[in-house]
Amino acid sequence: MSSPPKQSSPRVIDVPQHIAIIMDGNSRWAKSRGKGTSDGHRAGVESVREVLKLCNQSGVKVLTLFAFSSENWLRPRAEVSALMSLFSSYLKKEVKALHKDGVRVRFIGGRDRFSDSLLKQMEFAESLTVNNVESTLVIAVDYGGQGDIANAARQLAEQVKQGDLEPEQINAELLGSHISLADLPAPDLLIRTAGEQRISNFLLWQAAYAEFFFSDTLWPDFSELDMQQALASYRCRDRRYGRRDEISADEKSHAVDSKSLEAS
Repeated sequence: MSSPPKQSSPRVIDVPQHIAIIMDGNSRWAKSRGKGTSDGHRAGVESVREVLKLCNQSGVKVLTLFAFSSENWLRPRAEVSALMSLFSSYLKKEVKALHKDGVRVRFIGGRDRFSDSLLKQMEFAESLTVNNVESTLVIAVDYGGQGDIANAARQLAEQVKQGDLEPEQINAELLGSHISLADLPAPDLLIRTAGEQRISNFLLWQAAYAEFFFSDTLWPDFSELDMQQALASYRCRDRRYGRRDEISADEKSHAVDSKSLEAS
């Protein structure tokens, strides 16, 4: 009597350690409803709360949000002012709750163009939550990926200038150690909302091997269903990091033919 076929092991569901999100579509969301741009940005804050909750529930350890790029300063002055006000309001309302939930808050990007009061809020958020270990929320403000890489190169150039480093010692690993978030796992999944399919100078170095997910949903409408779709898409990806563990049928055939020729 033949034995029953072996049951295959259940597939392990992979959860990204680090999700990065380009939150796009606030203005279009507002315009489609006959509202002002500021209303769209305020609605976007509600999605931030929801997505952070979903990430915590899913076991995601790091969430990085592209809140304000170094190029966004070129937007109309009234919009920039409204964004800074909204950012300040978010910190006032959310930091203590984030701290209570064990979330560590960090910021990446320049800080020399923010007001003193906003800088103090950012510093307070970081210092209050510095020892939290449940998860990390990274907010990218006045951030650009090219500037991030240039800043890392500048730091290495200064070390060479001071005689502490030889040019031939510089490699990708050393440069990467000076890039923002070098102490955290690299992004596994990068999500962009609102249908655009580009990363707009966001985490250029860090996202070298990230999986991309582009959603047509405008950021204020980004829901649990949208996040589940992104996570489901991620679970279907084959992340090889340049490697290939299996040989294709054609390659196997070619290898057999080569051995036959060698033996003849």
